[in-house]
Amino acid sequence: MERTRARATVFLMLFLGNLGNALEVPLDPKVLEGLPQPPTITHQSPKDFIIDPRENIVIHCDAKGKPHPSFSWTRNGTHFDIDQDPKATMRPHSGTLVVDISGEKVESYEGVYQCTARNEHGTAVSNNIVIRQSRSPLWSKERNEPIIVQEGVSLVLQCRPPAGLPPPIIFWMNINFQRLPQSSRVSQALNGDLYFSNVLKEDSRNDYICYARFPHTQTIQQKQPITVTVLNLDAINETVAALYNETDFLSDGSAEERRPTFLIPSGSSSSKMVLRGQVLELECIAEGLPTPEVSWSKVSGEFPAKRTSFLHFQKTLRIVDVSEADAGEYRCTARNRLASVHHTIRVTVKAAPYWISTPRNLVLAPRERGNLICRASGTPKPTITWAMNGIPIENSPKDPSRKVEGDTIIFEEVQTGSSAVYQCHASNEYGYLLSNAFVNVLSETPRVLTPANKVYQVIRNSRALLDCSSFGSPIPKITWFKDSRSSTLDGDPYVLHENGTLEIHVAQALNSGKYTCVARNSLGISENHVYLEVKEPTRILKQPEYKVVQRNRNVVFECKVKHDPSLIPTMTWVKDNGELPDDERFVVDSDSLTITDVSENDAGTYTCIMVTTLDQDSASAELTVVEQPDPPTDLELTDQKPRSVQLTWIPGDEHNSPIHMFVIQYADSLHHHGHWHNLTVVPGIKTTAHLKLSPYVHYTFRVLALNAVGLSNPSLPSRVYKTNPSAPDENPSGVEGFGTEHDNLVISWKPMSGHQANGPGLHYKVMWRQKDVDKEWTSVTVANVSKFMVSGTPTFTPYEVQVQAINDYGIGPEPAVVTGHSGEDLPMQAPDTVQVLVLNSSLAEVHWEPVPPKTVRGRLKGYKVYYWRERSLHKHNPHHVEQQVLTFSGNKSHGMLPGLQPYSLYLFNVRVFNGKGEGPASSNQQFETPEGVPGRPSFLRITNPNLDSLTLEWGPPYDRNGRLTGYTLKYQTVNISDVLGPVEELALPANETSVTLLNLKYSTRYKFYFNAKTGQGAGPVVTEEAATIMDEAMAARQVDIATQGWFIGLMCAIALLILVLLIICFIQRNKGGKYPVKEKEDAHTDPEFQPMKEDDCTFGEYSDTEDHKPLKGSRTPSNGTVHRDNSDDSLVDYGGDGGDGQFNEDGSFIGQYSGKSSARDTAGGHESSEAPSPVNTSAMNSFV
Repeated sequence: MERTRARATVFLMLFLGNLGNALEVPLDPKVLEGLPQPPTITHQSPKDFIIDPRENIVIHCDAKGKPHPSFSWTRNGTHFDIDQDPKATMRPHSGTLVVDISGEKVESYEGVYQCTARNEHGTAVSNNIVIRQSRSPLWSKERNEPIIVQEGVSLVLQCRPPAGLPPPIIFWMNINFQRLPQSSRVSQALNGDLYFSNVLKEDSRNDYICYARFPHTQTIQQKQPITVTVLNLDAINETVAALYNETDFLSDGSAEERRPTFLIPSGSSSSKMVLRGQVLELECIAEGLPTPEVSWSKVSGEFPAKRTSFLHFQKTLRIVDVSEADAGEYRCTARNRLASVHHTIRVTVKAAPYWISTPRNLVLAPRERGNLICRASGTPKPTITWAMNGIPIENSPKDPSRKVEGDTIIFEEVQTGSSAVYQCHASNEYGYLLSNAFVNVLSETPRVLTPANKVYQVIRNSRALLDCSSFGSPIPKITWFKDSRSSTLDGDPYVLHENGTLEIHVAQALNSGKYTCVARNSLGISENHVYLEVKEPTRILKQPEYKVVQRNRNVVFECKVKHDPSLIPTMTWVKDNGELPDDERFVVDSDSLTITDVSENDAGTYTCIMVTTLDQDSASAELTVVEQPDPPTDLELTDQKPRSVQLTWIPGDEHNSPIHMFVIQYADSLHHHGHWHNLTVVPGIKTTAHLKLSPYVHYTFRVLALNAVGLSNPSLPSRVYKTNPSAPDENPSGVEGFGTEHDNLVISWKPMSGHQANGPGLHYKVMWRQKDVDKEWTSVTVANVSKFMVSGTPTFTPYEVQVQAINDYGIGPEPAVVTGHSGEDLPMQAPDTVQVLVLNSSLAEVHWEPVPPKTVRGRLKGYKVYYWRERSLHKHNPHHVEQQVLTFSGNKSHGMLPGLQPYSLYLFNVRVFNGKGEGPASSNQQFETPEGVPGRPSFLRITNPNLDSLTLEWGPPYDRNGRLTGYTLKYQTVNISDVLGPVEELALPANETSVTLLNLKYSTRYKFYFNAKTGQGAGPVVTEEAATIMDEAMAARQVDIATQGWFIGLMCAIALLILVLLIICFIQRNKGGKYPVKEKEDAHTDPEFQPMKEDDCTFGEYSDTEDHKPLKGSRTPSNGTVHRDNSDDSLVDYGGDGGDGQFNEDGSFIGQYSGKSSARDTAGGHESSEAPSPVNTSAMNSFV
């Protein structure tokens, strides 16, 4: 979480010296205006200034001060009179010196320059600026003799460029300006020479050219080309005579391998001095054959990792920004396979002076004290000297308030007019430092420089910094107040910094408000107001979650944020810390990111960033895109055997979802070309499978990968692998023996596939014999069939059968023996001793004697009972026959017949059945079912409704189930709320079909319950409802009261009265005045007199509140009770005898009335101590 906070726009810091009284003059123009200030150098040229002789000399010197300073120059320690030199000028309002050197010799202007800036308050001086012109001299004329060298020896080509200012950059190229290749064998030294550890024949060339580039003038000088010829020893012997007198001949003997030796530096040790802050470069170049490798180490320590580098193929060690810790012994080692050699370089680090603490400007009030401190270090330790206004301090006017103690000047009790500029000079043999610092004695009232009414906004629980930048002399003291300025802000949670800034470590909402900063010194006071607003932090409430999504589907990242409502938030989504792709598939909503049709490229980390002007919060989630794996590749068959092979493959890309397993399939191009079958599966961590194979199959394999998303596409098929044929390994399955006719036996089996046949010429050997009778098997061989029928067999006789597979390469294993039966015939005999037992009116139990097994002539399946209702025993029911069958499986001897009709005659018989069919039926038997309860009456309807009677008509049940003994009628009243009255019951004879009920209530609804009865009980009930009619004379008397004129008039009067009361109440409330009766009541001497409720304009008993408290707008009668009357009472009721209702002269109702003396008064109420008031009945009556 990052937090931003408001910062002040004026950067003015209050610096306290060691004694706490020095301050720096601010740069605010409003403060500087009219404020005296000694000069301060703001810009100057570098100490070592190399100029281009083709351009004018410009030596910079700028300064500030009040009044603006004047400038002068010295050259080589003497005054440089610019007015006397027509070529020299100074820029307006600046000390910058410009010298026009056209037509002049630059050498005449070389020297040491120093700029002086002075005004009435002091003098500041610049560094000594050494002016030198850049130089790029030409190479001296020389003739380079050709070099002939023996192959394998070392060689050095010297460059020796002319000295330039600054030194030139050296590089070697050929005549085509192409750099010469360098390596660990051939490399350029720091001095520009080209070193060969050993030469090869390919080093021969005639254009070794050394170039020198002078960076200041951007010119390039080149040395004359050098010719090098590399010869082997034989070639040298052939040409030595011809060349000896004309060329140098270099030879160290034969080109044999030799131990390493250093070309540079020489000897076993050397030393080097480097200045602090500069670059240390150490170099070791060795010769030898084979080419030596160079390595570096520090004898007493480690290399500074971030500042160390190795150049020129490890031959140069380079350390930048050298410090004293880099001093010590460094060892380079050159090594080839013959030996190694070492060289030690002792490095010492010296230091030109460098600042530890520069003197800082002092602004002091009269009689204040302060210090100027100038501290520098170096090796050797630098010497510190002081000057005032450019004059050595020992030669300056004496000042009793000033005391010099080494690197410190102490000021005590300074006086007005003692302002000056002091120079601190630190030097040793390697350089010098110069720094100006002024002492300005001022008397200034405080000024607060922070803008007024500035608003600071911070986030709760973060740090708040309220600026109070100020200036004054003496230094103002800063105090802070909040809101009411009741006390200064000092101590927890406030921290007051030395520069006047008020800090709140952990800002809270209660810290918001107005703050006052007061700057005070002995000359005056100044204050400023700022405001702090503490805002709620931005928080992500629901972070996006890690998502795993399949390719081409959609994904949604949610990011719900809470922020301070006064801050304007901006929601940004990034992917992998970069912008979202410019793709319409990415849809950003206020609190979510939706990616549609996800692809693999969408995987990554998505971050939602909510940014306000003060803070931000972010949350990230990763998206993993998965899909089904790529198909395996590179299928290979190894370890090939007659019945097995090893299959290997390379898995495809799993697409971020691990592979669970590999599915191996095969196709048989010999038997089922183009059809693939699953062979086996292996775990996803394996890429090899040992496959068991069958004979006589032309296998082709392929592999599919399965991950959580799904199966991959199949791999490319493997090559065909053919297995040799052999005798069958198995026999047909599913062997059965059964008959389709009573004199045959059918033997069937499941045909074997070509894959199971193991070879060509598949046949089946079918064998059978009668069980427990025949000892020998009868057999037949068949092909291309799956069954064989044996004719002439005895009926339903057990047989043992076998089926064996045979092909051209042999027979299968011994087949299993299966027992079957020949065909069945219909049973010969009907069941005997058939009996029946009637259990109740709807259930009977049948018994029979099972038939002998021999008569079944097949597999006994069970028995069937055929039964039907012959007729009802009631004369009114029609005769009908509907035969039903119940099957009882197995060798049963009885069974139940459910669902019989009561009071009926039934016939039935019993038959045995087997797989062939049913045998003969037994003789028909009969039985009768007893009576049962009747069914519901066929109908019930109500006719002839009268004032006090109703007539009911009905029909007998369709299913009487016995002799009807009568009917039962029950009825009861039903009111408009569906509440049932008491039940009346009436018994009716069986021969009746209607009844009239008398003495019923007029205009009343009745509910009737009606059912029939037999000797077994009552049947189900049928219900009906009907109502008696209303008397016309009574209906004429029951006229709606709402149509009466007197009632309409009464309602209108009540509505008018309520409207008048509401209008009066509204007017009086808006005016804020009192009712006339209120004024009288205020003057009444009775302390128990209670006025009308002014706040809600209710009047006594007209209050619509639900509680039963004494009404404030009325008085109770003498008996101490009051009764809450119904809302439809008219006001006339309250104007009777003893009524208290009154209206004043303007028609407003006073609101005082007591209960009536009628029964209403005594009905009850709440007690009260109030006495009845006088009543003006005439006013009430006149109103009514």
